[in-house]
Amino acid sequence: MGLLLVDLVNENFSVDGKGYPIYAPEYERLGTIGHLKRLIAGVRRHRDVPVLYSTTSFTDEDYTSWRHVSGIHRQMFDSRMFEAGTWHTEFHPELAPRPGDVVLAPHKGLDVLQHTDLEFQLRQRGIEYLAIAGVSGIMAVESTARTAMERGYHVTAFTDAIAAPGGLVTYQAMMRGLTMVSHRVLGVDDYLASLDAPAA
Repeated sequence: MGLLLVDLVNENFSVDGKGYPIYAPEYERLGTIGHLKRLIAGVRRHRDVPVLYSTTSFTDEDYTSWRHVSGIHRQMFDSRMFEAGTWHTEFHPELAPRPGDVVLAPHKGLDVLQHTDLEFQLRQRGIEYLAIAGVSGIMAVESTARTAMERGYHVTAFTDAIAAPGGLVTYQAMMRGLTMVSHRVLGVDDYLASLDAPAA
């Protein structure tokens, strides 16, 4: 069992981050940041459950040399979001890794499994059950959940340790999508309770 945390960086979670205004209304509505803090703290009490961190970063060469730039990448590139080696790609201090956590290679595409060493790290630890939290729920989180499901992992998604732009309508669509590609969709409290439950 492992917990994957997607893009908990200053760009998305600090008020001066370029992505923060996109997510801020949903962070407030869902209590996302508080739920993430409780999730991370709760999982860390279980030393046998690795916490894996993923981040996005782009170089000057990425911004200027890609031949095929998708819509989401165009939005990021036009604003020079997730600029490698800057404060923007550093983990938010209240959500950051600690010694013993696993920090993955940065991803440039949406799918963390496809674009990082995540699967290598999971296999080295014998992890088949993967919970995924973070942002964006309709981009990187859902893309990664779908691939993990397709590759035979048991996937848990969250109702509250997550966010996406677009308000309630987008949230409802996101939940429908995650329900289809995940094996469980839970709130943080229920997930932590499942970790604390005695083995059957």
